[in-house]
Amino acid sequence: MPQINEGEAMHHFFADTSNIDPGAGTARIVGIDVNHIRNALRMKPGEQILISDGQGQDYLGQIKELSAEAVLVENLLPVSGRELPASITLYQGLPKSDKMELIIQKAVELGADRIVPVATRNAVVKLDRKKEESKRKRWQAIAESAAKQSKRSRIPEIGPVMAFQEAVSDADGTLGFFAYENAEGMTGTAGLLKRVVPGEKISVFIGPEGGFDEEEAEAAKENGILPVSLGSRILRTETAGLAILSVLMMRLEILGEMEAERTEETDKAGQAEVQQGRKQ
Repeated sequence: MPQINEGEAMHHFFADTSNIDPGAGTARIVGIDVNHIRNALRMKPGEQILISDGQGQDYLGQIKELSAEAVLVENLLPVSGRELPASITLYQGLPKSDKMELIIQKAVELGADRIVPVATRNAVVKLDRKKEESKRKRWQAIAESAAKQSKRSRIPEIGPVMAFQEAVSDADGTLGFFAYENAEGMTGTAGLLKRVVPGEKISVFIGPEGGFDEEEAEAAKENGILPVSLGSRILRTETAGLAILSVLMMRLEILGEMEAERTEETDKAGQAEVQQGRKQ
């Protein structure tokens, strides 16, 4: 499958799968993006555009027609997406102020598939149902904007606020980590992170400003969630999750590239054998 040149500047938008017809090679972009394409970017028919279906598939196409209601795209060509080869959920203890907005933006850029706000015992912030609904709508918009900017193939989901035990249960069956100041040193953490491989479902738990209390830490361990150290320094809650996600991203990207190289070498070897057989 063709790949987008990393150095190529190209505007990126999402379209619902119902507005994409791979067979016909066409797509329709609707909603607020139409005004942005027409009036802010001033794009014209014939210009190339990158479209994602929000489910992991990317397409390269050309603008055919622009109207006030929709942008029509033709000559769609499926291209390789930019998702990590593993699914990561960030369970973030509710932080103060608007820190959650920064955390969501950067977590999306670093490859998280899902971000779940968690009400822990040390969290100062308390959201009632009305505030949660308003906040979640705002957070989802930030996730979508960050996904566009970083050319993600998916729009990460912002889940509903969960109680800590509910979040722990939600992470059942995944490879889970939680940042904990009493965890073993970095050598132990490095060993645990070696368990991360492509195809894995991964959960990362980060406490609020006050961290996790002892009962929460024990509950996490009892449910198979592994405590990891982030070094000898104390990191802010808005830094801790991004530190772990950065390490996971790098490991998964490297392993993904190594697997792609092995596949390419295997394909080349197979082609060489076929050609050699034809000569004989």
